[in-house]
Amino acid sequence: MTIEQIATRLADYCRKEQFTQALEELYADNAVSTEPFEFPGFDKETKGLKAMTAKDRKFSAMVESRHGTTVSEPLIAGNSFCFVLTMDMKMKNRDREKLTELCVYTVADGKIISEQFFI
Repeated sequence: MTIEQIATRLADYCRKEQFTQALEELYADNAVSTEPFEFPGFDKETKGLKAMTAKDRKFSAMVESRHGTTVSEPLIAGNSFCFVLTMDMKMKNRDREKLTELCVYTVADGKIISEQFFI
């Protein structure tokens, strides 16, 4: 897949809130995920597809309800792309909120090898 195809496919998966499917199809086994900061129960950096999948499951288990996710069109430069992702959700034991972040991805050999989130 080209970087354009990967970027479009990931944006589509995110719009449909199909984050697990995106990991399974688009990410390299040695991918790395970096959060803007460390928060309780999660490391700032997660290494490897298996660990990233576990992080996804753990995060999803904390979500009480989802009220929509929007994703901007991807911007592509070289082997990287980014988009703005906004999730409207209610986490367990918290008020409903909108989380907006800039998501930046790097691709090598047809797979995402890194993702980093900025808020």
